[in-house]
Amino acid sequence: MSTDHSPAPETSVPTCYRHPGRETYVRCTRCDRYICPDCMRDAAVGHQCVECVAEGRRDVRRAVPRTVLGGRAPASAVPVVTYSLIGACVAAYVAELASWRVVWEFMMLGRGVLPDGHLGGVAEGEWYRLLTTMFLHQRGGSFGITHILFNMWALWAVGPALEQLLGRWRFLALYMLSGLGGSVLLYLVGAPQDAAVGASGAIFGLFGAYFVIGRKLGGPVGPIVVLLVINLVITFSVPGISWQGHVGGLAVGALLSAAYAYAPAARRRLIHIGAPVLMLALLAALVVVRTAELGPAM
Repeated sequence: MSTDHSPAPETSVPTCYRHPGRETYVRCTRCDRYICPDCMRDAAVGHQCVECVAEGRRDVRRAVPRTVLGGRAPASAVPVVTYSLIGACVAAYVAELASWRVVWEFMMLGRGVLPDGHLGGVAEGEWYRLLTTMFLHQRGGSFGITHILFNMWALWAVGPALEQLLGRWRFLALYMLSGLGGSVLLYLVGAPQDAAVGASGAIFGLFGAYFVIGRKLGGPVGPIVVLLVINLVITFSVPGISWQGHVGGLAVGALLSAAYAYAPAARRRLIHIGAPVLMLALLAALVVVRTAELGPAM
């Protein structure tokens, strides 16, 4: 009877894939590689290796922090948009001090002959005036520097709170569309040669939004009502103030903020995107209609 004297097969001891010198019998539940205690990370079932844990974290979509009204919460408490708008207005004012031409070329004007002799205005295709005018302010006249000082104070007073509640993009849309609304109302009901400058339309829009959102959230709205009443009295009693810019901005700001504040949670994102787009389309359509009504210059 023959006896098999062949040697027994050698068995290799598994080692950690990251530390080949360390023996282990534990495998990653995700990639099935052997891992030593230093490479183990607790998982819902068993253990995972460092690389699989890192990859899993990348796959998980982080929840975006939202404000109480559904806007994206700013990453910091610094009101970046508010300060940027103030900076833009101040920079424009400095440019005005350097040259009156800045006012001629960028103020709100339906149609008229400018001091350099050329015919300009929104009706002449210079639609940018509807927006650029909100960054300009009087550098002289009956108001002087108080024009920009009051508007920038008002923006600094109410802007940060609204920016924190709405998020940066919604707040910027509110400001720009309110200012645009003031320009459009002046273009619609004013004489073609009527001119205006100032951020007041946008500021009145912020006042209206502060009131609407304050009522929605149950906050104190008495101070903003008093401020609004005082400013409306000044608007209609002091000569030289464009009431159209103030009322147009107030109306647009109140309507747009109502869409922000009262949108149903299930459709909030859709309404928050759709409301500014529809408002912009409406204002653009009104400008087109008014331009066609004025027709070509005689």
